[in-house]
Amino acid sequence: MLKKNLTTSIILLGLGASSAAIAEEKLAVVSSFSILGDLVSEVGQEHVTVTNLVDIDGDAHVFSPTPQDAKAIAKAQLVVINGLQFEGWMPRLIEAANYQGVQVVAADGIDVLSNKEDDSGHEHHDHEQHNDEHAHHDHEQHNDEHAHHDHEQHNDEHAHHDHEQHNDEHAHHDHEQHNDEHAHHDHEQHNDEHAHHDHEQHNDEHAHHDHGDIDPHAWHSIKNVKVYVRNIAKGLIQVDPENRLDYQQNATDYIQELDQLALTLGAQLATIPEAQRKVITPHDAFGYFARDFNVTFLSPQGTSTGSEASAADVAKLIKQIRHDNVNAVFMENIADNRLIEQISRETDAKVGGKLYSDALSSAEQPAATYLEMMQYNVDTIVNALK
Repeated sequence: MLKKNLTTSIILLGLGASSAAIAEEKLAVVSSFSILGDLVSEVGQEHVTVTNLVDIDGDAHVFSPTPQDAKAIAKAQLVVINGLQFEGWMPRLIEAANYQGVQVVAADGIDVLSNKEDDSGHEHHDHEQHNDEHAHHDHEQHNDEHAHHDHEQHNDEHAHHDHEQHNDEHAHHDHEQHNDEHAHHDHEQHNDEHAHHDHEQHNDEHAHHDHGDIDPHAWHSIKNVKVYVRNIAKGLIQVDPENRLDYQQNATDYIQELDQLALTLGAQLATIPEAQRKVITPHDAFGYFARDFNVTFLSPQGTSTGSEASAADVAKLIKQIRHDNVNAVFMENIADNRLIEQISRETDAKVGGKLYSDALSSAEQPAATYLEMMQYNVDTIVNALK
């Protein structure tokens, strides 16, 4: 009897351990950069394990994925990206990983800022994103099929005509046919490779260094991040419907924190007269912040750190700083700050501190979460502009 009870206990213990192991299994989520990773962690909580491709203090604009990144995506159950052409390297990485799972574009549905200031909003984003995703494939497929069909048809007709016309010159025809086939193959291969290389090279360089007409830094608007959070919750529910209620509740709780933060930051910035709210940063990353809080941001670089500021742009900015009596310039955690130091020397504007733009800090630094990053940036700006 004792032996039977012991056996039963061992079986039950085994079943219990197995159930615990299943319960503790977490969703593998890959996020493109650290700010998104923090939002995923807030919504997913104990149900997720998050891997950031671009880690703390990293610059997604000039990021180069590794084979290890492709492996992480291949194992993921959910991939979360910003969108708005921010991660120009992501489509190739997804393809390299052969990832077929669920993707969340966190910025879907936000009010998009255009670099052209044409206020064309979300429809403009959708149109550009759709074209970017499909233009490469369609353009190549159309050109390849068109060139192949036309060239073959022309050669077939030409060869057929030559064959009938010169049937008695068999050797001559064979020689021509061989040359035609050889030329046809070389011509097609050369054209295909050339077109493919040029088209890909152009697209890669464009995607890597430029965001087109869209400002992708939408996370600097708390209003936008509320959209991010809802999109992330939907993605998590799609791959893990059993924990739907948890994801919904976590998202609701976090959005309440965001609403409270927006009020706090707005009150802080209101203590600075509007005419004094002028901020100089290395690259143009704070357009959404500027829109929400009525702060003027100026920078020598565009929306990508991959672009270089021209001497004329720098000279123009220095002139504007002097004219507007801008008192402070700011460094960024991801940027080369030598240009800001130069501008500070030439204008006597003090360096007001470091702002966190495209990445969070380590846990030991003051911007380890999105909420902390936004609070720290505002504290830094307000203290410098007083």
